[in-house]
Amino acid sequence: MREWWREVLGRRPLWMNALFFFCAYMAIVYVPYDFLLKPAAVDEEVWLGLRLHGGWAKATEPLRFAIYGAGAYGFWRMRPWMWPWAAVYTAQIAFSMLVYNWVYTGGLGGFAAGLVSGGLFGALALALWRARDTFQRRERPRLRERYGEWALVTGASAGIGAEFARAFAREGLSVALVARRAERLEELAGELAKEHSVATRVLAADLSDPAECERVAEAVADLELGVLVNNAGAGYAGRFERQDGERLRRMVQLNCVAPVLLTSRLLPRMREQGRGAVIITGSVAGNQPIPMHGVYSATKAFDQLFGESLWGELHDSGVDVLVLQPGPTRTEFQDVAGEIPHDGEPPEKVVEVALEALGRQPSVISGWLNYLRANAAMRLPPRSIAALGARAWMERQTPPPMR
Repeated sequence: MREWWREVLGRRPLWMNALFFFCAYMAIVYVPYDFLLKPAAVDEEVWLGLRLHGGWAKATEPLRFAIYGAGAYGFWRMRPWMWPWAAVYTAQIAFSMLVYNWVYTGGLGGFAAGLVSGGLFGALALALWRARDTFQRRERPRLRERYGEWALVTGASAGIGAEFARAFAREGLSVALVARRAERLEELAGELAKEHSVATRVLAADLSDPAECERVAEAVADLELGVLVNNAGAGYAGRFERQDGERLRRMVQLNCVAPVLLTSRLLPRMREQGRGAVIITGSVAGNQPIPMHGVYSATKAFDQLFGESLWGELHDSGVDVLVLQPGPTRTEFQDVAGEIPHDGEPPEKVVEVALEALGRQPSVISGWLNYLRANAAMRLPPRSIAALGARAWMERQTPPPMR
């Protein structure tokens, strides 16, 4: 844990770490106390030098919570949008301190307090303004330099898997493509070789068969494999008793057993090399019970816990692990799962989010709305409410014969 804190706090200057803890304290402790427990009669806030009392002060608390919550997140992740807004908000505090003490305190003491407090926050605003380069996203080394020559992507014939393959090829990695549909893989392999001059290897396999997982592992044993993407997966929408048991079994095999088998076979060489990456495509569905998708959501919960556990085991080993949790995505998933079509994120955006998070955190949810849904569904209401709410949502996406 000490090493983890040292790594995390080393991502920013010491004074920014102090600002992170201050923002976290304000968002978690102080502002909720002000809003929920402090009597309105004594509540007072100052914005741009204007003093607000009572109900008017209370009305600003949700905005303050949002600002400090965003500040804590922004400092923790060092997001580029923190510049210039952190400096602007701090300058507002400096101005408010100056005006409040001069106008409402008055006298020599108020004048001196305004100069000191306004000057301190003004200096902090200036430091944040000058920290633009600190907040800007640093260029990460190319994936080939970080991990090695080859990447293996399962479920590569379409959707997120195909976009992972394209992203790796753009970074100079050769790609081994795995899926059932050989003709789709051959077409993608030709595209990658032509546009990016990388080597490819096509492996047609049905990973719902454990023997096929073993065959794939053997087929790439001669490669300098640096990245494994366990992306192959399937869904199955409908009321449980109306679903086919054999199809459910194959889905559990594909979504859960295949990633375990492939990772078990391919991870040891990454450990020996001292570098590598394992990406597991989970789903926001793994964060809560999903009636009409119960077995699928259970498999994705398995993927999430498996991947995050691996992250903990392999931390500081040189092998990065990430669980990618997309929400609805514009892929073939909905058709294959038997859902009523609905909109979602483009797969290239999902892959971009994954590669940005790789090496920085154990899991990532693609899309703010998906993040809010996943966390609000399980952390705020009772689990019974979460399950019934998900049922109402899924019934609208499930054809009537399977409800």
